[in-house]
Amino acid sequence: MFSKVRTCLTSGLARLPSCVNSRVTSVPCKHQHRTFSSESAGVRVLYDGLCPICVTEIRLLQFLQRNRPEKVHFIDISLPGYDGTKYKAITYEMAMKEMHVIDKKDKVHSGVPAFAVMYSAVGLGWLGRFMMWSPVRPLMDKSYDIFARNRLKWTGRGEECTTGRCEKKIP
Repeated sequence: MFSKVRTCLTSGLARLPSCVNSRVTSVPCKHQHRTFSSESAGVRVLYDGLCPICVTEIRLLQFLQRNRPEKVHFIDISLPGYDGTKYKAITYEMAMKEMHVIDKKDKVHSGVPAFAVMYSAVGLGWLGRFMMWSPVRPLMDKSYDIFARNRLKWTGRGEECTTGRCEKKIP
């Protein structure tokens, strides 16, 4: 009985693509390897790297997507080299007002829908669907609106920080 299993496994291994089984070279690898830069296709999340609340969430999402084949690209808009022309003309000022995510089809999502796309991309699709569910969506929109309007004040950068690069104020 065990010899039949061993024979089946051995013959099955011979049919695996060469990229999986290095001993077999006659079968070409059928899947494509893709890499993405922040300017290419794939989900791109624009976030404020000076916002401690935002950075905490981004770190969690980076951890969750570590084993996913098509990684999400997290773009820190607070870095001096941020160029909105590379990201569907989303300026620094626009990105500071609310969350923006560019999906795989190059469509821009902002506010709560941006979170839904971002969460789905890292394997939390259930959370994204819950946020967009019609009985919950008005509460999510209102909550996010309050957060977006107050996040600079709550993170110690002041309400007037809407243009340029916003640093935390030192008392």
